[in-house]
Amino acid sequence: MFQIIVTPNSGYKMIEGKGRFINRPTKTGKKLYDKHFIYIPTEIARDGLFPFKVKETVKVSIDKKNNRLIIEKLE
Repeated sequence: MFQIIVTPNSGYKMIEGKGRFINRPTKTGKKLYDKHFIYIPTEIARDGLFPFKVKETVKVSIDKKNNRLIIEKLE
């Protein structure tokens, strides 16, 4: 199981909710491609501590050592 760690708000009390990882296959031409999303609950995304804005580009990486997914703002 992966943990999802969102930075840079590591100094604040963590807000928790139940999200979901989904795949919405998309047809382009004659090919079907996977399109993956992570659903973030509304109460978390609307919180003033949430670090991202709608349509903001983010960096996504996997920390193999600690078995977690990391989502960060691009500077």
